Amino acid sequence: MIPSPFADVPPLVYTDSVDIPVLFRDSPAARPFKQWRTAKPAPWPAPAAFPAKNGWYLPTTTWREILKAATEVGRDITPNLLRVPQLASSELVARVSPLYAYLGTHTVDTKHTLAGSKGQRLTVNAVYEYGTERSAKNALGYRLGMTMAEWATRSLMGLGQTLHIEDGGPIPALRDKFRSPAAKLPDLWGLHEEENLYWMIEAKGGNVRSPRLWEGWKQLQGGTKILHEYAHRRILVGASVQPQGDLFLTVDHDHHPGKDPIQPTSGSASPQPPGSPEDHLGDSDDALMGTARAQMLVYLALSGAQPSRLKTVALPADRTSRRRGPRGVTTPLERDSSASAMRNAVRAETSDSDQPGRRGHARALGLDDFLAYRVPGTELRLGMSRQLFAACAQLHYEDQLIAERTPGMRAEDLRSDEPASEEAEERRRQTQRRVFRERQEEERARIEPRVHGHSGDSWNRSHFNRHRERRLLGTAP
Repeated sequence: MIPSPFADVPPLVYTDSVDIPVLFRDSPAARPFKQWRTAKPAPWPAPAAFPAKNGWYLPTTTWREILKAATEVGRDITPNLLRVPQLASSELVARVSPLYAYLGTHTVDTKHTLAGSKGQRLTVNAVYEYGTERSAKNALGYRLGMTMAEWATRSLMGLGQTLHIEDGGPIPALRDKFRSPAAKLPDLWGLHEEENLYWMIEAKGGNVRSPRLWEGWKQLQGGTKILHEYAHRRILVGASVQPQGDLFLTVDHDHHPGKDPIQPTSGSASPQPPGSPEDHLGDSDDALMGTARAQMLVYLALSGAQPSRLKTVALPADRTSRRRGPRGVTTPLERDSSASAMRNAVRAETSDSDQPGRRGHARALGLDDFLAYRVPGTELRLGMSRQLFAACAQLHYEDQLIAERTPGMRAEDLRSDEPASEEAEERRRQTQRRVFRERQEEERARIEPRVHGHSGDSWNRSHFNRHRERRLLGTAP
């Protein structure tokens, strides 16, 4: 039987808020036993910033913010889904299911209280503690580590979109070195616009102890050997959790001096405005392309879903006017009173039978369509704006054209024989992905104007309309 302390703990839901203890320090050290409860934490200093000093912090976040990080981090598998977009939902389930299966919340009494804290923290649940095999625990550790590294660097510290290091790293001339299968390298990299620095990130998760952290630090040092000429931060995120303990993060870091980042050769030449890239899709080609790439898995899930599972919601077209959630990039729509008032105004001025008139009035008030989808069998609800959906659709089409010309990805190149070994097959697939990425970069200058052009109001809306029900002013997801 499961012991009684766990009996009444409900599963996590979107609206749950939790406190995440985070310890910043200069290099890996022993696990800070129980300090996540006993140390006096500081409030998070500012959104989208690296803290000025080391020590314990206690930011508060939402479960949906963590789920967003889980769906976006890691290897980009969308090239492998070009012919089977309906499998995108399966991949999304795979990314979030370990978190749903093995994490829960508990109430904590701390020695030092902090204004604004919720008193709720994440922990592993009774299933993990009493019934989970070691291999399943390892799977949670990997997914938890990657998710919390994404959450910490992006939602807390304002890093731009993260990319898997196997895609080649930030410097075109060094990409072959970053793609070397023999190199021991970190997981992710990104560009922090405010700091004007590359960040290299290694993630560890589960029952994290100092030997695993030092292993991750060596991987970061391997990345520094390649990126040595350019200034960058090294970030090691350890997401540690154990039965009847709080999930807490250690962020071990240092700064390596060097040259400034290389400016992009295409797209907007000006720095990206502050805030989420999704706030500036019309202002920056780099923001549009980066966001479309990051959201391609969601687009494939939407475009491959049954129409009966889709709906549209009217939201303010100006994303910057929406109320942000605590410490993050998502917008809790259930607390967005201005959007609700705008929708109510449209309902009051138009009839249910006049859908074209209702849609026109909504757009005149500053509302736009947002396509929403609930992944079958989960609580996971995803979506995107008409503008972003259009950009993703065009980018997906361009990717299909590239795949048709990429050896190893064409239909006639698909293997039917048994691979010689797992290692050989992984090398083959890595080479396939590398060639595909190179083609994408080579053709970016041609693709970018097409993606930008199709993201505007001039785009043929019938494509979007085919993927939605006619509930324009439904309940927000």
